[in-house]
Amino acid sequence: MTARRLIIQADGGSRGNPGTAGYGAVVLDAVTGEVLAEVSEAIGHATNNVAEYSGLVAGLRAAGKLAPGAPAEVRMDSKLVVEQMSGRWQIKHPDLRPLAAQARQAARALGQVTYTWVPRERNTHADRLANQAMDAVSGRPSVSGRAKAPGGAARGPGGGSGGRRPSGTAGLW
Repeated sequence: MTARRLIIQADGGSRGNPGTAGYGAVVLDAVTGEVLAEVSEAIGHATNNVAEYSGLVAGLRAAGKLAPGAPAEVRMDSKLVVEQMSGRWQIKHPDLRPLAAQARQAARALGQVTYTWVPRERNTHADRLANQAMDAVSGRPSVSGRAKAPGGAARGPGGGSGGRRPSGTAGLW
């Protein structure tokens, strides 16, 4: 019997950069498309890129708990995170290095993990979860639009945030 294959969709954003930030991640069965877990959390005042990495860490942790050793494909609309985690781009900003290390640690619970950039339109589930987390903190009604500044995380690491880290457990299931 082959191990379950997973898809992890993750997203993060901030309203302002830095600003009120949150992330969302969803873990799917790669064969059936069934949603296996959803996780989202507001992380306080942070940059878009810290929020993106926080979503990645939370998604990897959720997937590792669900199906240890399973191969996983991470799909994100953050070119920065995808390229850095794939090893093609350096992680220059000091706030992102600890988050990347947390992501690598969380990925060890899984089998082979690959990273794929997807357009925003193909990451709507994780985006919705990130927006819901930010809406809950701000008291705003939930919105369907993007929470990222124009250009989003692909612009670069942005300003400092104090290196916020996700708990990886809030909102699980």
